[in-house]
Amino acid sequence: MSRCCDSRFDSTNVPGQLLWGAPRIHGELLKLGIEVAPSTVGKYLGRLRNPPSQTWRTFLKNHIKEMASMDFFTVPTATFRVLFVFIVLSHDRRRVMHFNVTDHPSEEWTAQQIREAFPWDLCP
Repeated sequence: MSRCCDSRFDSTNVPGQLLWGAPRIHGELLKLGIEVAPSTVGKYLGRLRNPPSQTWRTFLKNHIKEMASMDFFTVPTATFRVLFVFIVLSHDRRRVMHFNVTDHPSEEWTAQQIREAFPWDLCP
């Protein structure tokens, strides 16, 4: 059992050995005549931890000043007409940046509303 703790198995001595998984290490131990269960190798094998990725909350906190939401919604009137409302909301201050209402939204009208909401290529 003392051979198992030999410096030959130290991950600092062999480059790339950190990428070895439990099955490969188990096979190498069997070649050396050391009989051990694969589950035992997995139990004592240090796990590689990837750096934690950014959470959704952190992403929103970091980019909230550059974020805006756009939406269309309909409003039925008392005369049974339907009005279309385009609205742009800033997430930073939770405020309405731009809105407009029309009877018949078109592609050109929508593009104009986006230009008016973000003048001079400015973000919220």
